[in-house]
Amino acid sequence: MFETTLAINGLIAILRGLHPDKAEAVGSALYAAGMRIIEVPLNSPQPLRSIEILRKTLPEDCLIGAGTVLSAVQVQEVRDAGGQLIVMPHCDEAVLHAAKNAGLYLTPGVATPTEAFAALAAGADALKLFPAEQVGVSAIKAWLAVLPTGTALLPVGGITPQNMAPYLQAGAAGFGLGSALYSPGLPADEVGRRAHAFIQARQAAMD
Repeated sequence: MFETTLAINGLIAILRGLHPDKAEAVGSALYAAGMRIIEVPLNSPQPLRSIEILRKTLPEDCLIGAGTVLSAVQVQEVRDAGGQLIVMPHCDEAVLHAAKNAGLYLTPGVATPTEAFAALAAGADALKLFPAEQVGVSAIKAWLAVLPTGTALLPVGGITPQNMAPYLQAGAAGFGLGSALYSPGLPADEVGRRAHAFIQARQAAMD
């Protein structure tokens, strides 16, 4: 399901700082705009509660996951809350194996080819290229020349509708969208508007 859901528009909404009482409204706005993968970082207020709310209120074709997952214990907590996807800022072997053993989709953070190969060997479904500004566009093309065919690289960090095109032209499969999409206190309708702008920009860059 992860591969087909990601292929819809290649975008993952990162809702860092989301409060549970805003989860349903923000999630609904994102879904209406066309987003189909939503991530709540675990350094947000009551993140597991927000994950529960999103999973219960959004259709089944929307994947709900957790970001900034740092331990095997957190993997189990996310699963128990209804999360389906584990997103990491790093490539910790214990967390990688915990996620796959729990039957969850996995997108670890990588910043070198060595980390990328290790993550794929552990069963990663996609690779979070992080931080994208540091690794750079040129790395994507070089990595994809040696990584297994079909590897999904997802730049995260500093992505805006205006700077997506070079990453896509280099072979990126999509993006994780952070503060340019959502920040705490932003009205749900504005989050939806921004999501729509990202989706349009990606489509324009692909045409």
